[in-house]
Amino acid sequence: MVKKKNEYTNGALLTLEIVGNKWKPLIICHLLDGPLRTLELQRRVKGISAKVLVEQLKQLEADNIIDRKSFKEIPPHVEYSLTPEGYTLAKVLGSMSSWGEQKAQQMNDTGNNVKLEYSDHEKWTNEK
Repeated sequence: MVKKKNEYTNGALLTLEIVGNKWKPLIICHLLDGPLRTLELQRRVKGISAKVLVEQLKQLEADNIIDRKSFKEIPPHVEYSLTPEGYTLAKVLGSMSSWGEQKAQQMNDTGNNVKLEYSDHEKWTNEK
C-alpha cells in the first residue's frame, strides 16, 4: 500500500520527516543558544555547504521550526532563531543526544573508538 502525502504510520515518522537528516538537528541545537546569522551557523555546523545550509533553513522555516528575520540595513543581513515550536524539539534532541552518549560509551568500553565532539545535551532540556 502506498502512503499518501501527509500520512504517517506514527508520530515518530513525522518527527523524522521534519528533523531526520544529518544537518537539521545540528542547526536546531546551535539555535538553542540564540539567534544566529547564516555565516555564523555555517561556521558552527562543520562540514555543511552554504547551498545545503540554505536549503535546510528554508525547510525548517516552512515547517515552523525557525524564524527568518531580514534586516533592511547596509549591509543587509538575515538572522535565524527558533520558534516556540522549534524550542519544543530541545527535549527530543537532548534525549537523542543522551542516548547517543551512552551508546558511544558502551562502544568505547568494547574497544571501538567513538569520539563525540559535543556532549553538552543538558542545555537542550531547559525550556524557553
